[in-house]
Amino acid sequence: MLPHSRGEGDSARRAEEFAELVRSAGAEILGSIPARVDVPNPRYYIGTGKADEVAEAARALGADLVLIDHLLSPVQERNLEKQLNVRVVDRAGLILDIFAQRARSHEGKLEVELAQLKHLATRLVRGWTHLDAQRGGAIGNRGPGETQLETDRRLLAERVKMLSKRLEKVQTQRVQQRRARLRNTVPRVALVGYTNAGKSTLFNVLTEGEVFAADLLFATLDPTVRKLDGLSCGPAVLADTVGFIRELPHDLVAAFRGTLAEARDADLLLHVSDAADEERERLARVVDNVLEEIDAGDLPQLRVMNKIDLAGVEPRIDRDAEGRPTTVWLSAASGQGLDLLRQALGELLGGERVQSELRLPHSAGRLHARLKAAGAIVGEEVDEEGWRLNIDAPRSVIAPLSGGSAADAALLKDILGTAEESF
Repeated sequence: MLPHSRGEGDSARRAEEFAELVRSAGAEILGSIPARVDVPNPRYYIGTGKADEVAEAARALGADLVLIDHLLSPVQERNLEKQLNVRVVDRAGLILDIFAQRARSHEGKLEVELAQLKHLATRLVRGWTHLDAQRGGAIGNRGPGETQLETDRRLLAERVKMLSKRLEKVQTQRVQQRRARLRNTVPRVALVGYTNAGKSTLFNVLTEGEVFAADLLFATLDPTVRKLDGLSCGPAVLADTVGFIRELPHDLVAAFRGTLAEARDADLLLHVSDAADEERERLARVVDNVLEEIDAGDLPQLRVMNKIDLAGVEPRIDRDAEGRPTTVWLSAASGQGLDLLRQALGELLGGERVQSELRLPHSAGRLHARLKAAGAIVGEEVDEEGWRLNIDAPRSVIAPLSGGSAADAALLKDILGTAEESF
């Protein structure tokens, strides 16, 4: 097995990460051949001389699979297989294979299979381009090869259509579950970060959960949600999501929008980084890029610098000019700084909650119904003037409840402390 590196400035780190991907897939690495590619070869991606070198090494080592640390076009993948006489899988195919092994939930399995079929469809269609001239030709010019191709295309299209419908149904159910969570007015926090940064270990110690945590890429694939207690602002909901990685296949990001919605719909993101990693800031930008892709780039973040026991750093909270927590330095493995993280979460989530008394006249029945449906009312009394309500809910839940009504916006103005026109 021969993982391939592009020879960039971070080639050593990239080669190490790719080797971790290969091991995570359960494969044995027999050898590695680096290659510098300034201008990709349209036929092989790598040069013809390098292709010959890989072919010779594969024969000598008895390899039955060659893995390429780059996204190959279908033509390049097919040409390399012919040249090397072994199966060739690029970076996207490798990641898809790992995801297929790790998916446990029904939704996760559907998403992986859908992404795999879309990836395969491009290989199937372009892999038979030598038959395109026959399409639409004279009667009698349709050979058995094209018939098989059209059959494969139809079967793939039908399977993709069926999976898309099933996935849409599952995601509709997930949306309903999120709405129910919103009505409970519990703040939602999602763990995000580059894979292997220690998210699942942190999740386990914060929630006393049992999420699988190991020194493997994509150790956790399906999202897990648990209650988080012990915060000054009251309980919250914490979600552990899949770790991100550079050059995550686009089809996989698109397919996993449902699973990654735990991050997109959160009130606060805990962006976990490995404090002992010298490249942590560059890897953090990779995470931010994926968050942009799933429309979560504008959500509030609290950086968590994990593994300070390996970095030789003391636990602390970094704050901005206004005194709000921006970064917490801790070690999930040793427990150092976990109290500081809870403190920071209490400050950030507590500042986003509205806890106040609200007077509503009987004419504001619609607003009263909306507040009740959202679970924002924790106590109420009724008299001849209307309702006296005790409100306790996140600001993000209460702010949209005016429904565009100027009268309702004016009633909510005092408890939110915002200008009426902001609704």
